[in-house]
Amino acid sequence: MSKTRRKFLKESAGGALALGLAPALLNSCSIPKTDHNNMFVHHVFFWLHDPQNEEVRKAFQEGLEKLVTIETIKFKHLGIPADTDRPIIDTSYAYSLLVAFDDKAGHDIYQEHPVHKEFIANCEQYWSKVQIYDSVPY
Repeated sequence: MSKTRRKFLKESAGGALALGLAPALLNSCSIPKTDHNNMFVHHVFFWLHDPQNEEVRKAFQEGLEKLVTIETIKFKHLGIPADTDRPIIDTSYAYSLLVAFDDKAGHDIYQEHPVHKEFIANCEQYWSKVQIYDSVPY
C-alpha cells in the first residue's frame, strides 16, 4: 500500500470518528439494535416426527417464518443443522429458531403473542421433541 493511500485511510477513519460518523457506519451493518446489557436470547431446537417429508417441512418452515414476525423480536435466525462433523456437535435436530429480544419483557410478550400461540397450535403436530435454551448476559 502506498504511503499516500495509508495516509488517506488513516485520515478518513479519523475524520469519520471526529465527525461522529462511527455510529452511522455501525448502523449500516446488520448488527441488532438492542441494549446488550438486558438482551434476552431464546434458542429453540425442533426434532420432527417425519423430517424427510417435504410437505411437513414446507408447512413447518411457513410456520417459523410467520412466527418471527412478532414485533418484539430484534434479531432472528432460522436454521437447519450445518454440515459439520465433530463428535461434540449435535446435528440430530431438524430446525433451529434463534431469536433475541431487548429484554425479558420482550420475550414474555412473544410467549403470549397470538402468532406464537398460533404457531404452537398449527405446528406442534409436526415435532417429536423441542429443546429450549434461554440466556441473558452475565
